[in-house]
Amino acid sequence: MLYNYKGKSPLIATSAFIADSVVVTGDVTIGEESSIWFHTVIRGDVAPTIIGNRVNIQDHSVLHQSPNTPLIIEDNVTIGHRVLLHSATIRKGALIGMGSIILDGADIGEGAMIGAGSLVPPRKKIPPYTLAFGHPVNIIRPLTEEEIKEMERIRREYVEKGQYYKSISPRLKG
Repeated sequence: MLYNYKGKSPLIATSAFIADSVVVTGDVTIGEESSIWFHTVIRGDVAPTIIGNRVNIQDHSVLHQSPNTPLIIEDNVTIGHRVLLHSATIRKGALIGMGSIILDGADIGEGAMIGAGSLVPPRKKIPPYTLAFGHPVNIIRPLTEEEIKEMERIRREYVEKGQYYKSISPRLKG
């Protein structure tokens, strides 16, 4: 379901896949070949939410903002199942593990990986290409080449899955 909010309407690229059970409201932009999976809620009724290209936001995630603090997700990002994102910046190529919570002003570095179930507190900065994990999050170590390749594989597969689902759903064809 797509909703306008006070004159703001979601802007969704024609190549994006949005599952039928997703709710998107207000000032939300979703880029090319991105995929928003089942039962996700993206509310743009406080500040903008900007989702780049080839981003996958997996099932049951919730995205929202605080006043004057947008939520920004750059290109090629993976957001795992049941993630809560609130007024944070997720840099290019990062992966946010299942069940994680990322709070206001947090900045997840390019290519960083946040382990499943982590809590990233307000204004916490995670360096690029590092593994961070915990509740609250701690920087663990630099990512290995194998982990970086696995993150790339996941991104590619979600672009392919999203395009497949889009191709079989007449309502979603661009």
